[in-house]
Amino acid sequence: MTWSEVTVAITAALLVTVWLVWVQASRLDRLHRKVGSSRAALDNQLVRRASAAAELAASGLMDPVSSVLVGEAAWRALLAGSVDADAPVGGLDVHVPLGDAEHAERDLAESELSATVRAALEEPDEVAALRAEPYGAELLDALQAAWYRVTLARRFHNEAVAQTRRVRRKVVVRVLRLQGRAPLPATVEIDDAMPDALGEHR
Repeated sequence: MTWSEVTVAITAALLVTVWLVWVQASRLDRLHRKVGSSRAALDNQLVRRASAAAELAASGLMDPVSSVLVGEAAWRALLAGSVDADAPVGGLDVHVPLGDAEHAERDLAESELSATVRAALEEPDEVAALRAEPYGAELLDALQAAWYRVTLARRFHNEAVAQTRRVRRKVVVRVLRLQGRAPLPATVEIDDAMPDALGEHR
């Protein structure tokens, strides 16, 4: 091979390498954005679920003890998901990103809400009685639908996190630090098991 041919081959190889690195960096950037948007979507659905639980607790259809416990758990979840306690925590427009500590507090509050609602709605007969009350079925259906969307949103978010972490483990990504300053994304591990009696009516 002549020097010109060698130069062309080396240049072509460098261009291909640069292109492959750019493709990998672009993919990683898209995955990080996907993780961010999926976490925001999950946060929205968690607010909807907590709001539905708070509305059910305030309806007067549940027994007094269950109403108080579910109501308190719902408001704790709403407050944990709000970066500003003075903001309307029942709204869906609070999108200031939470830090790791705030997310941990939020996840704990959501798990406690799940456990509290499950305990309050564990008896199928009681759930059937609630559905027979005026607006009871509507409130339970709203809670059920919001809960189901939480489950789907969390699954979607965790899949996005798993994809991103797999790409970040690649040698070229670690050596060239293609992730930049983006933090390593974490899955959301909360108790989101729906009450059996509530899920039967899906």
